[in-house]
Amino acid sequence: MLIHMMESLALSMRLAGVRTGQIATSVSFVNVSFLVARLSNMFQAPLLGAMVDQSILRGTEADLLSAFSIIIFFAFIGNLLGAIMTPSMVYILERGIYVFDRKGSIPKLIFTALMPWNIWKILRSLRLPGWRSFTGLRFRNIPHTFIYLNFLMVAIYAVGVLASLLAGAFMPDQRATAMQLSGIVNGLATIMLAIMVDPTGAHITDQAVRGRRPLNDVRTMIFFLLVGRLFATLILAQVILWPAAQYIMTVTEWIGRLAH
Repeated sequence: MLIHMMESLALSMRLAGVRTGQIATSVSFVNVSFLVARLSNMFQAPLLGAMVDQSILRGTEADLLSAFSIIIFFAFIGNLLGAIMTPSMVYILERGIYVFDRKGSIPKLIFTALMPWNIWKILRSLRLPGWRSFTGLRFRNIPHTFIYLNFLMVAIYAVGVLASLLAGAFMPDQRATAMQLSGIVNGLATIMLAIMVDPTGAHITDQAVRGRRPLNDVRTMIFFLLVGRLFATLILAQVILWPAAQYIMTVTEWIGRLAH
């Protein structure tokens, strides 16, 4: 849940960067959020591995499918929390960028934010999305393919590691091979992110900074990216989890035959 919440909140940093005109600084904040997400993943991975080990020992591999479905559902909850917190985070990040501009250091910024009076200011700035968050959105101004590819990419990322672990549980004799093959699922998502999704998002953001697009286009982009994340983890990731695991099992068997 934390991993997906942080990745959703990273989208709000684009809007904060456009509003302040300090895109490079907002990108550094994005890197901090991804660092938190990756750190969370470091703790999650051993727990998932332990679940697989215990299921193999107990002969309850079939129960992993429902357990992993619950994990994906909490990925949806994380994205939902991130979407709800986005308006507040945009405001907080705008203030944070201005403070960073004065302090010139992320550690100093964090130290300033942790001051009791600043914590109180941050808590007071938290608010639920208002009606204004949903007005003026123009989907036709955003490349539709870009939104659809983001939807697909998020779903693939959500199941990549889980599918390889699930395949390893059903093929305990070749578990090490199966668990190393998450990349054949995540690789497709990485290609889409690097070639089709991230550059388009950056292009729209840059155009808004230069005045070639209205700021509202960035709001619209973030809104539909968040909606895509919600539906990707609520529906599509659940649908493709088992087919992705079967795909990895097929590749594992093929590699096994090659090794012999």
